[in-house]
Amino acid sequence: MQFVTTYPNRNYPIIIEKNASTKLNAFLEHYQHVFILADEEVYHYWKTKIDHIVQSTQSHLILLTSGEKLKNIQHYSTVMEKLLSFQPTRQTCLVSIGGGATGDFVGFLASTLLRGVDLIQMPTTILAHDSSIGGKVGINASQGKNLIGAFHRPSAVLYDLEFLNTLPKSEILSGYAELYKHALLKGEKATLDIEKHYNSLNSLLSLSHIESFIFQGIQTKLEIVLKDELEKGQRQYLNLGHTFGHAIEYQHKLPHGHAVMIGILYQFIVTNLIHDTQFDIHHYYQYCLSMSYPVEYIHQFSFEPLYTLMLQDKKNNSDGIRMVLLTELGSPTVCTVNQAILKQAFQILKSLGEEAS
Repeated sequence: MQFVTTYPNRNYPIIIEKNASTKLNAFLEHYQHVFILADEEVYHYWKTKIDHIVQSTQSHLILLTSGEKLKNIQHYSTVMEKLLSFQPTRQTCLVSIGGGATGDFVGFLASTLLRGVDLIQMPTTILAHDSSIGGKVGINASQGKNLIGAFHRPSAVLYDLEFLNTLPKSEILSGYAELYKHALLKGEKATLDIEKHYNSLNSLLSLSHIESFIFQGIQTKLEIVLKDELEKGQRQYLNLGHTFGHAIEYQHKLPHGHAVMIGILYQFIVTNLIHDTQFDIHHYYQYCLSMSYPVEYIHQFSFEPLYTLMLQDKKNNSDGIRMVLLTELGSPTVCTVNQAILKQAFQILKSLGEEAS
């Protein structure tokens, strides 16, 4: 599967297939320096494959700390200084091999190295089908997640599906939350299709037809991003589940997708409280439970620290906390939600967690 973005200019190809990484050479012919920055855990599993990529492209390999802990100013400074020690020029390309955190981090390096050099994303997780598309890159701050960043389009996205073969259960679940989010944004049919196909944890772990749902997820995201690249309006819809999700991810160190899935459940409760909606909260709660998301720990959460983190959300304005809510499946909107409603919704969510525990 392959397609090209349709911006007015500076478009890039997205190639989704087994061994897509073998096409990397074709994108590197005119660069003076090429740096491949790879997640150290991915390298552990795929050393032979990545070494071959490095040798065939005559690149410099830099291994990165795995996961979200990479995305801080200290790692950024260390790796940036290492890149600068090679005396790179603007004819430099950074290639990211890893999941969403790696892509965010390497993308931010690319956006700031010499005021911007080219970037190629090679995602290795399901989650990264979302983060590698659309050009949002960044690192975390002590005040919250992704508060330091930029918009920096990749020159290409090479999605080598072979990398998915070694994903642990936690990574599959984390990535699935973003696939599910895209289905909710697409509409009722897409949501019913994905729930029917992946109706249990075992069915998801089989990764049956995962490439089709990845392709659909990317298409859904691009339909939104192409209309609003800089997140002034519709692109905010892609933050469905993320306002509360980012808060519990940061506070409780949950994997991104696990937190987003709980955030999606939370937004259904909020929208039922402030809109004339009748979402079956127990359906979505039971679905989370059947897929082994950590909803049984919700009863341990406390509202105040999470509310403080939600106040840091980038969508907020002078009116207060703004959340993406579904008024119906496929119909997102952005609403300002007051503290009283957020707390009431939290108590409902927490009561569900108490039932599970």
